Amino acid sequence: MQEYWELYMKNLEGKPASILFNAGISMEVEALRYVYPIVAFVKVKLQEPKENGLLSDEEQPEIGFLEDKLEASMIKFRIGKYVGRVISDGYVTFLYYLQFTYNWQDFLNFALDEFEHYEITSGFQNDEEWNYYKKLLFPTPKEWQIIQNHKVCDQLRAKEDTLQTPRAIEHKAFWVGDANLEAVKEALGAEGFGVLEEIENEEGVKGFSFYRIDKPFYTEIDEITMWLIDLLESHGASYDGWETSVVKG
Repeated sequence: MQEYWELYMKNLEGKPASILFNAGISMEVEALRYVYPIVAFVKVKLQEPKENGLLSDEEQPEIGFLEDKLEASMIKFRIGKYVGRVISDGYVTFLYYLQFTYNWQDFLNFALDEFEHYEITSGFQNDEEWNYYKKLLFPTPKEWQIIQNHKVCDQLRAKEDTLQTPRAIEHKAFWVGDANLEAVKEALGAEGFGVLEEIENEEGVKGFSFYRIDKPFYTEIDEITMWLIDLLESHGASYDGWETSVVKG
């Protein structure tokens, strides 16, 4: 099982939620669900949450220690795998997929013996389809795009780019069904985009690149890409990200 973790924000039942999940296992789910068919949770009530219900800086070290103890216990008893964490509405919920449950209580006793001052609940149920991973932890296409947006923004900032200078931002899209390039050009052109050229990926899927002068700042690029995803899907195309040049100062 690969270890590759991603952290992002989403809305859960009208409230902000911080999601940490192991993205490295996403391509292995069909095999893993037969080995680990039971989803389990440990839910901890935060003692000093922020006003928005998320984890505060003051409480983060202890919750981090609790998380480490849970992981050490999971390894000790070898009953399953840690797949993600949800922080929302004043609670942090750790999620696992298990092979068996006969020593679940032993796992809890070992992990939580130092945290009696916390209000903690736990449980498990069958989830052979891994729906909690697929539908709760794993991001939607738009949420995944925001993750990628912020990675690019972070890379630009690391190179002393303030993200506030407008510059050409190039986007890519590939066809997923019947499509009309001229109709897409017209729709993009109406919003100030220029189509550069037709392209093709390694699998031979055809697409096109296009650009517009914009600021690559976090919130602004999120708004642009969310709009592009909707527009392109309505024309039989799939959005495939963006790139731009570094502008320092």
